[in-house]
Amino acid sequence: MSLQLRQVTDVLEQNYEILTQQIPCWNKQRSRDMALSGTTVGIVCHYWYKFLDRSLPGYTIRIVLKKIVVDQFIGSPLCISTFFGTIALLEGSTRDEFIEEVKDKAWRLYVAEWMIWPPCQFLNFYVLSTKYRVLFDNLVSLGYDIYTSHVKHVPVHKESSTHI
Repeated sequence: MSLQLRQVTDVLEQNYEILTQQIPCWNKQRSRDMALSGTTVGIVCHYWYKFLDRSLPGYTIRIVLKKIVVDQFIGSPLCISTFFGTIALLEGSTRDEFIEEVKDKAWRLYVAEWMIWPPCQFLNFYVLSTKYRVLFDNLVSLGYDIYTSHVKHVPVHKESSTHI
């Protein structure tokens, strides 16, 4: 499901960028790369949740809160790194280009993750069984992945280094 979801969300983001004249036309390669990165991140999420459940078994409020904290401090950076790493490989980026992009953009995704995922993960860990977690993540990811595509593909405007 991650493959199609990431591709659909990128198509939605590209359509917005076309409408606002940020890009001239749809880029199939970009959507393919986003889809493949979604697959990679989806696999990482699948095994991450299994690991979390084995490491922190149970469904009490205390355990759920621990899972959320561990997920935000370890799982989120892992998934964001997997996303940027997969895209860098697909785009043929150098190590330095990859590092620069992570420095410029990853923090924006991480902040968004802190706003979106803790409440969603509370429901995910407290209410849902493990077999439904990736599906639930994909539903929430519909909006988040549009933002991910935006962060990845809209250029960062760096402040001028000249001072008056």
